[in-house]
Amino acid sequence: MGIKYKRVLIKVSGEALAGEEKFGINGDELEKVARQIKEIKEAGVDVGVVVGGGNFFRGRTSGNIDKPSADYMGMLATVMNGLALQDALLSIGCKAKLMTAIEIRDMAEGYARRKALDYLNEGNVVIFGGGTGSPFFTTDTTAALRAAEIGADVLLLAKSIDAVYSDDPAKNPNAERFEELTYMDIIERDLKVMDLTAATLCKDTNTKIYVFALAEEGNLMKVINGENVGTLIY
Repeated sequence: MGIKYKRVLIKVSGEALAGEEKFGINGDELEKVARQIKEIKEAGVDVGVVVGGGNFFRGRTSGNIDKPSADYMGMLATVMNGLALQDALLSIGCKAKLMTAIEIRDMAEGYARRKALDYLNEGNVVIFGGGTGSPFFTTDTTAALRAAEIGADVLLLAKSIDAVYSDDPAKNPNAERFEELTYMDIIERDLKVMDLTAATLCKDTNTKIYVFALAEEGNLMKVINGENVGTLIY
């Protein structure tokens, strides 16, 4: 079976790297993510990755810290995860470059679209840290933006849940599981796939979204091969 997508942008949440601990980075989970990324890279897929930072800090739920400062702290958390993922990929022989939207010269290269495209064309996995570089935007929005900028065929949303449902299936056993949706479905029905800014950006740039569970090893390759393991939004 041939690959369905030639260039992808994967959004990996901080929680996916934390595993059951829900905080910090779980070495086994980090290695599992890295192995799956290497597998699709070796199949001929160009890979960009946006990492979240919720395993360390959530800017939008920070309490007494003012919102811009809290969001900057969240951006730094994504850089920490980006550094970890970069090292995990390099350790298994997969070329990787971390680029950040905030300047941290001794740790990572500043983001520039043309340079990112060059790295992708040279066979690197490009990890995008630091969010958009501005407060008030989530890493979902970053993922939608970077997917459009690199010309990704699809934005892969790696979730802890295996698809989009009409309700939380853990609380409602009768929740409907969707195989396909439109952008307007997720916006109008408020299906919590991603924030409204990110969903609208995907709609405006005609970026397909695929929601799937990364925790099940091998799922990423199944998505690339066009197997039905989640929800396609277009």
